[in-house]
Amino acid sequence: MTWIKPSFLWMMYRCGWATKEGQETVLAVEIDREGFEWALRNACLSSYEPGVHPDRATWQRELRRSPTRVQWDPERDLRLQPLPYRSLQLGLAGEAARRYADEWTAAIRDVTPLAHEIHALVRDDDLDSARGLLPREEPYPAAEGLLSSLQP
Repeated sequence: MTWIKPSFLWMMYRCGWATKEGQETVLAVEIDREGFEWALRNACLSSYEPGVHPDRATWQRELRRSPTRVQWDPERDLRLQPLPYRSLQLGLAGEAARRYADEWTAAIRDVTPLAHEIHALVRDDDLDSARGLLPREEPYPAAEGLLSSLQP
């Protein structure tokens, strides 16, 4: 399974500012909206949620047949500490992973130098400068109902 992590700081948490073994390179992958929304429409939550799924067996059936899954993880601040709200992580397998690689990808940029630059500013306690270098992120303008079955 391949995971899309739309949050820069959550990705920095995951890869340790591009310092964890095997995660020393960070790529920003731009995908088209049509592909991202296809993935969301065909997604299942990665864990059973009693208020969302009628029962565990139904959720397990959905999970087995779904080419994508959604998981909500705490967003992170510049010191990579959890914030009181969550960001969506989108797992792709099978058909979704193929479409991601072959159809949806519009651009790929190496943002490792940016990760290192921001991390150095954070280490120097220059959070204002670090914040100024962060990629612009905004809540996704999802069409009504698109995320309704994906909210825990």
